[in-house]
Order: sequence, then structure tokens, then C-alpha cells
Amino acid sequence: MPHRPVRGHHDRGAAKKDKPDKNWHSEFQKLHLPDEVLAGIQDLDFTEMTPIQREALPTALAGEDLIGQAQTGTGKTATFLIAMMTQILRAEQQKGEKLHDPRGFILSPTRELAIQTHKEAVILGRHTGLRFGVFYGGKDYRRQERSLEDGIDVAIGTPGRMLDFMRQNLLRVNDVQFLVIDEADRLLDMGFYEELNAILRRLPKKEERQSLMFSATFEQKARKLATNYMNRPSFVEIEPENITAEGIDEKLFHVDRDEKFRLLLGILQRVSVDRGMIFANTKLMAGFITEKLKRNGFEAGLLTGDLTQNKRLRVLEDFKNGKFPLLVCSDVASRGLHIDDVSHIINYDVPSDAEDYVHRIGRTARVGKTGVAYTLACDEYVYNLAAIEKYIQRHIPSDIPDENAFAEDMAANYDIRAHKRHERSLRHKDGGAGHGGRGRPRSGGRPGGGGGGGRPRSGGSRRPRRS
Repeated sequence: MPHRPVRGHHDRGAAKKDKPDKNWHSEFQKLHLPDEVLAGIQDLDFTEMTPIQREALPTALAGEDLIGQAQTGTGKTATFLIAMMTQILRAEQQKGEKLHDPRGFILSPTRELAIQTHKEAVILGRHTGLRFGVFYGGKDYRRQERSLEDGIDVAIGTPGRMLDFMRQNLLRVNDVQFLVIDEADRLLDMGFYEELNAILRRLPKKEERQSLMFSATFEQKARKLATNYMNRPSFVEIEPENITAEGIDEKLFHVDRDEKFRLLLGILQRVSVDRGMIFANTKLMAGFITEKLKRNGFEAGLLTGDLTQNKRLRVLEDFKNGKFPLLVCSDVASRGLHIDDVSHIINYDVPSDAEDYVHRIGRTARVGKTGVAYTLACDEYVYNLAAIEKYIQRHIPSDIPDENAFAEDMAANYDIRAHKRHERSLRHKDGGAGHGGRGRPRSGGRPGGGGGGGRPRSGGSRRPRRS
């Protein structure tokens, strides 16, 4: 179908820039990338490749299918965006035409990761003239529909909404030549196996497109997807012995459960936390910590699984824009988020799952930067520590804090029972709607459509998902 002009959407690349500056030198120049792609790399000041980029890009640029096993924060998003943009531009130049329907197709497990990937694509591709669309459930249905009507080059989104548009023939995938399945383990953990199969069956045959899959781990279902829908992929694994990202200064404190909050206050008063994330094992505890911090004079936001999508996105944007320096999260936020320059992670609770520890602390020290991760091990959750250290194959440096490490709690009378009463009063005031509303789909179809054809919110996960 011929290309129709875009009506001024913000997600289109800027006017093409012919070449990067002559005085700029980068390792990426060795890859013989199009000048428009190199110009975007220069804008981001990428001069050296990360290990996953160094290993994966030559294979991806040669047109071969690839499986990349790497932790988050290692530069994999830029890896597949650079490869995808390069292949699309080469195809345009070879065929001499610009198509209406997408040639790039990126699947993400969460709307936050889809939005972040879209933002990075717009920045990296700003000189290419390529058009990028992002698709996820819960809001902006008509705006997303219009972007498809106008025409896009790369579709980025969650499986439920992408499949919904495909079933309505709004998202036509006959021209897709480059597929990315990002965070495959997370997609499968969230129960998207059937949606993935339904989507991949509708794409051109695996011999007629290039496919890239990235994941922190590769278990049976991910391997089955690769066997069925990829064409003899190469496998790249980056430093499997180093489970956690480099550049993280990890510290563990043994503390009595009743003294944990005073220790948290002590850390926040002693250390300059420019942008910090605090993780709790339950939604109730995350809300309690947030309220206690506010009563002690700290500005903090709260991110839990029962927030409406609008509120969730607003909280993330406010945190990224520096409206408050602390974000308290339940485990729903430990994967799939890319927030630049997070300086500190504080595990208020030792996570019950070893992988959650890795994903929590992986929010800092991303793409070569450094960060600090504190873990407060109390008598309730200290028993989770052995499994974590076995998983990461080393001991976390630990200490018992002295009295100077603690700070006075100015809201000492506000205990967990008082917080429960406070929560009940808020629910009563909101007419029983609860804290931000419940049951909103995290991905999928039209508003009110149940998110991807009635898929259970956590169906197929390997373990019960905590909020």
C-alpha cells in the first residue's frame, strides 16, 4: 500500500541529517552503519559498545537470526534498534520505496517497557525519517488507531493490544521483515505464551524475515518459541557467570524488623540519594513505607500493581522528571522499567525470589554507570538470603549497623495497624474504589475489552505474582 503522509504525530524521526560530525570517533563506526543511524548514535554520545552490542550487532547486521542472553541494563535495546533501523533503511534504498505498513515489529512484556523502547527509538532514529508507533492497552486507543491509519515503519507494543489491532486488520503485518521479542522470559512469566503464538503465526514465514530474541534466561517455552519461529538463530550469551550487573556497590545490613524503618531513615539522611527506588515485598508494606516517609519529611511516590494506567504513568513521569527523589515499589516494578540515573536501590525487604533481587538492583548501574544497592535483612525475610546468594554465586557484603546508623522516626506512632486504618478510610472516602482502582489490564485490547481476549492477568506464570 502506498505511503500516506503523517499528520504531525510526535513519534516520527526528525528531518534527515546527512552525516555525523567529522571530528566524532566511535567504535560503532567500524560497523559501516548508515550515516543517519550513526548521527543518532552520536546524539546519544555512544562512543564504546557494550559487550552485548559488540557480540550481537555484527550477526544482526548480517541479516541472521539471533538469540541474545543478557541482563537488563546492558545496552540490548540499542542493539536491536540499531540493527532494525539499519536493515529497514537498507531495504528502502534497495527497493526505492517507502511502505505504509510496518516492517519492524517489537514485542514488549509491559506498557512501561514498550513506552521506554519507543522513546529510545525516537531519539536514536531522529535523523532516519522512520516513523515509530507504540501500542498498549488501557488508554489512547483512538490515537493508536490513527497512527496505524497514517502509516508507521516500526510497531512497538504489548502482545494483547498488538494482537487486538491485528485481528481487526488495523495492524497489517504482511510487510514485517524484522521481528524483536524483548524480555522473552518476562513475557512468558506473565502468561503471554498463547498470544505470542497467535501473533507469530500471522507474521511472514521465519525464512522471510529476520528475528531477534532477547532474554535474561532461556527456559523450555522460550526455546520452543525459538525453534518454531526463528530461522537457525545464532546464540550470544554475555558473562553468564556475572548474574548481577557490574558497577553496583551492594551492601546488606542485618536489622531487627521493628528497627528497619529507622535504619532506612538513617541511610536517607547520611547518603545523598539523587534518585532512589525502595522495594518492598507487598503492596501493603510499600504503601506503609511511602506514608511514613512523607510523615518524616521525605518526598516519595508509590508504584504498585493496582494503580490505574493513567496514574501509573504519571507517577513514573514525575519520578523521571525529578518531582520526587524516591519511588517506593512493589515487585511489579522490578522488571521492564528503564529509568535513567537511578543512583540508589534499597531493598526494604529481602525478596522472596532470587531473580527478583537481580531485577531490583538492576535498576541502577545501567549501561556502564555505577550505583549502590542496600538490602535490609530482618528476622522475617533473612531466610531468603541463602537462595539469593546461591543464585548470584557469591556472598553479599554484610554488616550489623551500630546505633549511629539509625535515625529518629518522627512518625513512630504510625505503625502498620494505623496504616491499615488509614487505607480503609481512604477506600471509604473513594466509595470503595480502592487505591487507584483494581483489575485494570496491563496489556491488551480496547478499553473495557479485558486486555487481549480475556487472558487472565497472571495466567501461566511460574510462580504467584506478588503485587
